[in-house]
Amino acid sequence: MNQEFDFDKLRTYVNAHFGVDEKVVEFTQFKGGYSNLTFKYQGKKRAFVFRRAPFGEKISKAHDMGRELSILEALEKANYPKAPKPILFCDDPEIIGAPFFAMEYVDGLILRNKLPTGLEISPGQFHDLSQAAIDCLIELHSLELERSGLIKLGKPEGYVQRQVEGWADRYFRAKTNELPELEKAVEWLKSNMPEKENYGFIHNDFKYDNLVLDPETLQIKAVLDWEMATVGDPLMDLGTTLAYWCEAGDPEILKLFNCSHLPGNMTRSEVVDYYKLKSPLDLSEILFYYIFGIVKVAVIAQQIYKRFKEGNANDPRFGALIHVVEASGKMALKSLETQKI
Repeated sequence: MNQEFDFDKLRTYVNAHFGVDEKVVEFTQFKGGYSNLTFKYQGKKRAFVFRRAPFGEKISKAHDMGRELSILEALEKANYPKAPKPILFCDDPEIIGAPFFAMEYVDGLILRNKLPTGLEISPGQFHDLSQAAIDCLIELHSLELERSGLIKLGKPEGYVQRQVEGWADRYFRAKTNELPELEKAVEWLKSNMPEKENYGFIHNDFKYDNLVLDPETLQIKAVLDWEMATVGDPLMDLGTTLAYWCEAGDPEILKLFNCSHLPGNMTRSEVVDYYKLKSPLDLSEILFYYIFGIVKVAVIAQQIYKRFKEGNANDPRFGALIHVVEASGKMALKSLETQKI
């Protein structure tokens, strides 16, 4: 547990907010994530999940706790059933060192890059789960925007160009190593932006470890980590999911983020075919969106690596992320050369 937190203050704040007096409270940090810090607050009568920005991180849109709570509120108004219910927001940094919010705790199974000890998932179960995940993604992309108020969360016009230019700029500001393959991919994206844009609600970080599953049936109970959700082009969202969707033959370092490489899961090309079957969107330029996804994942890893290198993050996993950046660049260049995802 990180000693920078004063959990007595948090318990006092929660008690005052709800008018209760719980003296025995357990705090548990959820491990495995690379972004916002997430904790479970377990009292005698209720359990919550609290999220705040990482230590040493300047508050930006990606770590804006108030915005993430507003996304959950909008999803609740849209009657979307797989988002945790929002509970409270606190902008007082004196409580736990930064603004934070609380949401419903959804109990279940979360799959990281390796299966938990003792858990077995058959190839058939993984095939069904991979299809269910893409069904879930398509459901998000199909949410009604106007009446629900989701449209207020983003500016869809010009989204693709802003994203390409924005992630390129973030990379060069966080650059630490010379990685020519990744820079070539960035330049290719700038020169090959599709003319047509699609509009929809997008998650922007959709992968297995952001899904809560029923441990018995493996059905999806909830989708987590909404910090980057917005309104934009759903195919950019699909591209990010494809970038995280590692396969058995991919470099080992890229299997850090998903267990989609295990037997039974759809391949990336099968994901594209399945999405195409269920969605009216034109996927003829899916290579662009996949390359964008690879670049985005690489830049996220680069930003975290730079924080580690500058001493602003001490998680030893972060030191290996430069190898993720390098491997991502090579994957992108290989896909451009072969025209395959």
